[in-house]
Amino acid sequence: MADRYAVVTGAGTGIGRAAAQALLAEGWMVAVLGRRLEPLEETIAGHGRGVAIPADVGDRAQVEAAFAQIKERFGRLDLLFNNAGRGAPAVDFDELPLEDWRGVVAANLDGTFYCAQAAYRIMKHQSPKGGRIINNGSISAHAPRPGAAAYTATKHAVTGLTKQIALDGRKHDITASQIDIGNAATPMTERMTKGVLQPDGSMMVEPRMDVAHVGRTVAHMASMPLDANIPFLTIMATKMPWLGRG
Repeated sequence: MADRYAVVTGAGTGIGRAAAQALLAEGWMVAVLGRRLEPLEETIAGHGRGVAIPADVGDRAQVEAAFAQIKERFGRLDLLFNNAGRGAPAVDFDELPLEDWRGVVAANLDGTFYCAQAAYRIMKHQSPKGGRIINNGSISAHAPRPGAAAYTATKHAVTGLTKQIALDGRKHDITASQIDIGNAATPMTERMTKGVLQPDGSMMVEPRMDVAHVGRTVAHMASMPLDANIPFLTIMATKMPWLGRG
């Protein structure tokens, strides 16, 4: 694995940090991207095979600059874990502020597209060509939560983008996968420990799982040869309300 190179976005905390550290533990060279340098440096602390690159994935110019730096430093790219994203406060559909809609779309959909396109270009033209793009979907790519229009819409869109990358990438030995994650214990899901709104109007404390399980799963998907793919994978807290939503 000494010659395998990866990028993980949103790697300063949570799922991105867990995935980056799992890849580093398996010998990958990993570029970690995120908006703030300090958390990125904490992610790769103690690993000589990591590089921290501050970048806002919702800003195309910053993405292009980051991937140009990655290409110059690594020389090639074998894996992108498109993880960066955000949500918005839960509100009824007609009360969703436009700025929240646009912010979620910029991070979850535009950012996924920008990074995937930049990675695809490197993978297409390198020798040997090819690579793997793993997109962070969500349980919400299948079943929405109340008051989450922007998040749900973008995660459904990520599913379509994943399929399209996998189809278009065939001739270049580029494959795409989506990991749908339910209730990993991260700062984003901390609110679940106090209770979150359910479709029937009740509030419920939802079980969570150790985020390290997600990191190891991403590393497993990344370890597969390019002639094999897991196009869609769901990992979730066993007792969370999703299968039947309750």
